[in-house]
Amino acid sequence: MIVGVGIDVVDIARFEETLERTPALRERLFTPEERGHGIASLAARFAAKEALAKSLGAPGGMEWTDARVVTNGDGRPSLEIGGTVLARASDLGVDSFHLSMSHDAGIASAVVVAEG
Repeated sequence: MIVGVGIDVVDIARFEETLERTPALRERLFTPEERGHGIASLAARFAAKEALAKSLGAPGGMEWTDARVVTNGDGRPSLEIGGTVLARASDLGVDSFHLSMSHDAGIASAVVVAEG
């Protein structure tokens, strides 16, 4: 059963300007493993985390680094969650997520489907 769906889009240039203006934001938004990616990939990962939050009803109090975007050997993205995000997902009965991300023409986007 689908519990929630979230979508988000990010202007990559604007996102890069924001990270340059506020360097500590990179640490607040991304896990150490994620921080090494290029700006387009970071923007897509941020969009994925926003879409994830929306799929869970966008509650306050979730930590950005309690969700991590990982890719398998074929490059397929998925979400690993823990802490505050896992607690919210458990409260809603979510046991899996489906993630699609893209970046092209200066825009990064992501869609998350939460399933229980």
